Amino acid sequence: MTDRPTPDYSTSMRTSRCGDLRADDIGARVTLCGWVDRVREHGEHLAFVDLRDRSGMVQVVVDGGHELRSEFVLQVTGEVRARPDDTANESLATGMVEVEASEVAILSRSEPSPFPMDERTDVDEVLRLRHRYVDLRRSRMQRNLEVRATVNSAIRGAMEEQGFIEVETPMLVASTPEGARDFVVPSRKVPGSFYALPQSPQLFKQLCMVGGVDRYYQIARCLRDEDLRADRQYEFMQLDAEASFVGQEDVLAFISHAVSAAAEAVTGERPADIPRMTWLEAQERYGSDKPDTRFGLELVELTEVFAGTEFRAFQAPCVKGIRVPGGSDTSRNRLDDLTEQCKRWGAKGLVWMKVEVDGLNSPVAKFLSDDEQAALRAALAAEAGDLLFLVADERRQVRHVLGLLRLELGRPPVTEGGLNFLWVVDFPLFEGLDEAGNPIPAHHPFTMPHEEDLELLESGDLLAVRSQAYDLVLNGWELGSGSVRIHRAEVQQTIFTLLGIGPEEAQAKFGFLLDAFRYGAPPHAGFAFGMDRLIAVLAGEENIREVIAFPKTQSGADPLTGAPTEVDGRHLEELGLRVLPPKQ
Repeated sequence: MTDRPTPDYSTSMRTSRCGDLRADDIGARVTLCGWVDRVREHGEHLAFVDLRDRSGMVQVVVDGGHELRSEFVLQVTGEVRARPDDTANESLATGMVEVEASEVAILSRSEPSPFPMDERTDVDEVLRLRHRYVDLRRSRMQRNLEVRATVNSAIRGAMEEQGFIEVETPMLVASTPEGARDFVVPSRKVPGSFYALPQSPQLFKQLCMVGGVDRYYQIARCLRDEDLRADRQYEFMQLDAEASFVGQEDVLAFISHAVSAAAEAVTGERPADIPRMTWLEAQERYGSDKPDTRFGLELVELTEVFAGTEFRAFQAPCVKGIRVPGGSDTSRNRLDDLTEQCKRWGAKGLVWMKVEVDGLNSPVAKFLSDDEQAALRAALAAEAGDLLFLVADERRQVRHVLGLLRLELGRPPVTEGGLNFLWVVDFPLFEGLDEAGNPIPAHHPFTMPHEEDLELLESGDLLAVRSQAYDLVLNGWELGSGSVRIHRAEVQQTIFTLLGIGPEEAQAKFGFLLDAFRYGAPPHAGFAFGMDRLIAVLAGEENIREVIAFPKTQSGADPLTGAPTEVDGRHLEELGLRVLPPKQ
């Protein structure tokens, strides 16, 4: 992390923190407070105590430490001295010094820890979260929470130096008709009516633009009732930003500066300028709209290679392949497993080929002409010892399957490969058609199409319309999304009509925003990204639960408090609610 002024941690109970002592402190008399990490007794009276607090750990030499136990809370007063050369611990920041205690006070006793505090010990997640107050003492969690605080501070600083002001938006809002399921809160004053907890401040930040707040930001708590996974929790924090009189390029510059400042605050190095890629290029090269660009294994177009093939499996609208350098030693069992996995992802099959000096070793090689084999090797730049994977199907399906296969084959751990930020731009405005033939918005219905594509809305070529929407990706994680918003009534009405939303429905769903737009809505654009996801990558964690102080399990439970819990019947009655028995 970047250097910052050192705060004064001295209080009425301590002069220093455990992890701050260095050789310069030798000879100083100090008072420390912290938890006992480990006790090593030497002889009848002498003991070495590793004392720990948020800053780190230091060795304390205690005369008569037989009653001390792990996780006891101590106050220690003594003199800092140099550790003998043969006992110095170079792996510890304080490893060149120790404290010879003259006074030791037990401030609090502890029962045995519910799990080992050793970072190398794998502990059941539910057990950790049930005793999260103990788990938080571990250096890993202390470090992660510090990274979180550093990122929050850097983001705020970066936004404010660009002229953004922080505005808090409501936590009790109207239920939204779009997006994930809302968490709802019953109204006591109006029985049968409900508030919703915000999935995002989207509509309110647009109202801020109408209100003349031309650069808004907020580190906002958002809640969505959706299935949990490594990068998703019910409640999460996001940087929410919106600006007036701006276009896409302005927003990308604002956010690039903010995330670069956060990365620099944690790592000490500022990332290079963030590259960009169109949605279509990302799909064609990586099979994903959030490509992990830390490694190769890119998808290669092979449709033309097999345009006149007699091999029926390759007589498809699209054929693509992946080359795995040096992969020809992959076992047959592994190849069979990958084939079955691709079928579960929706593929009709997976073709593999091992590249040898004199040809291709594959069950399907005999069905390919010499010219096709030569063209295939040339297209993939294949060399002897390589392994090739091919999928043939509809283009969307081919990209999807090979995109997942690429991650299965090559994605490195989060701690490897550096920080590869990427802007993905020019998303389609619509991601498909529903059963009624109405287009499905790829983002929300307030996303502005490209100006040059507006005529396609009239011609009916809806799936070719590009939006002014953009995503920020980091190492294959989608950090967040944004767009230029529609502020022109005629364009908004066109989109609503295409979506099958009539004037009455539009007023019922979005009336307060549409009404506001009648009173001078400026051109505006915005963005939001998940703080937890950014922090997890910067902290080197694969799961955002490791950078959240009190997260939920993957099942949505809180082992610490027991939530979710039943509510007292009298409270339900007051709210006008009745709990139905679960469906059998």
